[in-house]
Amino acid sequence: MRTYTIYLIRHGAVDETNRGRYIGRTDVHLSEKGKAQLREIRDTAGYPDPEVIYSSPLARCVESCSVIYPKRDIRTVSSLSECDFGEWEGKSAEELAGTKGFADWLRNSDKTPPPGGESGKEFAARVARGFERIVEELSAENCGTAAIVTHGGVIMTILAMYGLPQAESYRWRMDNGYGFAVRITPMLWMRDRVMEVFDTVPFAPKRDENI
Repeated sequence: MRTYTIYLIRHGAVDETNRGRYIGRTDVHLSEKGKAQLREIRDTAGYPDPEVIYSSPLARCVESCSVIYPKRDIRTVSSLSECDFGEWEGKSAEELAGTKGFADWLRNSDKTPPPGGESGKEFAARVARGFERIVEELSAENCGTAAIVTHGGVIMTILAMYGLPQAESYRWRMDNGYGFAVRITPMLWMRDRVMEVFDTVPFAPKRDENI
């Protein structure tokens, strides 16, 4: 097994009317502003050029790939979809206040799923299976670099589970169109299932030590 670099990139922004709402499996599209922001990042800061590109199958991620990586083949992976909020999809916390089970879910979402949706534990297990399958695929194909364009919740879950330095998921928040670069080395991955988070995406500018 060789060393792999994977770029975890959050999809572009969706319509602002969806802000503050639980949008998981709901297949919303990128907003025009979101597309413009991705083009600006691509043309100014630049995105890495990986050998393989993976994406959540939801439109906001596939559309982000078409902006960030035009004319490239994309491999969609269903397990990279955002958490399924069940009957609470598209609703805000204000709208759900007082709804049966909502307070319990806020207190312990790992064990308490929304009606018809996923618990945090179920979501994390699904994401983990998908991510580990991608690593196995890269190994089988002897492919050294890949980008994964997916949702903020998916990226935070991956980094909280496998990332070094270790941190709670909320520490790995990122803006739309941005993300993190991780390095997977054989010894650490095979022994401890951990990987190094070594930079942001797009890459942060290097400091001039002479300044």
